[in-house]
Amino acid sequence: MKIARFSYQDALRYGIVDDGELVVLAGDPMFAGFETTGERVPLADAALLAPVIPRSKVVCIGKNYHDHAAEMGGEAPAEPLMFLKPNTSVIGPNDVIVRPTSLSSHTDYEGELAVVIGRIAKNVPAERASDYIFGYTVANDITARDLQRTDGQWSRAKGFDTFCPVGPVIETDLDLDSAAITTRVNGEVRQQGPVSDMIHGIGALVAYASAVFTLLPGDLILTGTPAGVGPFEAGDTVEVEVSGIGILRNTARDA
Repeated sequence: MKIARFSYQDALRYGIVDDGELVVLAGDPMFAGFETTGERVPLADAALLAPVIPRSKVVCIGKNYHDHAAEMGGEAPAEPLMFLKPNTSVIGPNDVIVRPTSLSSHTDYEGELAVVIGRIAKNVPAERASDYIFGYTVANDITARDLQRTDGQWSRAKGFDTFCPVGPVIETDLDLDSAAITTRVNGEVRQQGPVSDMIHGIGALVAYASAVFTLLPGDLILTGTPAGVGPFEAGDTVEVEVSGIGILRNTARDA
């Protein structure tokens, strides 16, 4: 089931995607369930928003694909390499990525699968992780690569406003065995790889993160990116697609 958060007639709504329409829900399904209002909205008439705005945090995992770890010049980490993005970095589909050109001259895309947490989670065993997952969405872990290299820690490089596009929808029943990530810049494929190539799987990531942080409903875990990360420029259109979810599309401009 695909869940959208959208604007229609100047109102914020939630809906289930169904054959080109949105079946309008009575409230945020993460908290209010899936009661419908009886209204249907043409998908083409709705403005899709970020399907979730984390109330607390965006947990990110670095170097979690073997080929990406190699291209970054290091071995695969024995434990997940974890960092945070602020929730103020989150934007939605078709929103504009702003390159902070007064502070950085090198901005990269990183296409990723994101886990959407649906329940308060603390010290969750890996084998029970699915009990705490509401669904999955697409994310782009935008990175000021020059700042990442010079700062020594990643908060500034990863944390600018607009540096975490997510969307277009949440898929509650994603087949992880067949899902794959594809990233395109102006239509040219730059990244491509199956989700199954993760070094640390979804269950392990939920367990690892929840041992450190209490995960709250709406929190995101960005699960890593395959090889092929690279720069984009003002005016470029960056698309990240996860099969089974959809395409997250954003254009870029300079600040």
